[in-house]
Amino acid sequence: MKKVFLIIAILSISIWSQEMRKNANYSLFSDQKATRVGDAITIIVVESSIATNNAETKSGRQTDMSLNFSGSLKGTPIPGGDASVGNGNDFKGSGSTKTSGVIQTKISATIDSVLANGNLLISGSKKIVINDEEQLISIRGIVRTSDVRSDNSVLSYNISNAEITFEGSGIVSGAQTPGLLTRFFRFLF
Repeated sequence: MKKVFLIIAILSISIWSQEMRKNANYSLFSDQKATRVGDAITIIVVESSIATNNAETKSGRQTDMSLNFSGSLKGTPIPGGDASVGNGNDFKGSGSTKTSGVIQTKISATIDSVLANGNLLISGSKKIVINDEEQLISIRGIVRTSDVRSDNSVLSYNISNAEITFEGSGIVSGAQTPGLLTRFFRFLF
């Protein structure tokens, strides 16, 4: 009986060591992190942006020129004269822009390729349809393997060259788009 148990243990260790050679990233003591092409990774999108721009211009210019003469010559009065020239220029302009946006979601993505330095090129998208209103969130970028957490997630602000798009279509989006006549008149004027 001891011999059978010993043979089974040796075979089990042999099969286990062969499997470990196939997957060099496997460890008995830690979770397996996504590091290979095709591995799934969760992106936690936590993005907020606020931009404000104010501009105000005020300029003015004033030019006055005046000529006045009068007098007499040996008791004879000389006709007097006045001349005046004035010029004024005044300009005021102002403008203001303010935008803000917040996106919070989780998107499952896959590793498209592993770069020469070990960084991961990832991409993923998520489509949500509620009451004929469609929203598509896409993300693409480069992640360092050290930024991948133990649960195979990465925060969106750790993605370099990140391209995050948030698009919507449906009834609400259509109501926010100007009609054909409005767009035609805007084009003309």
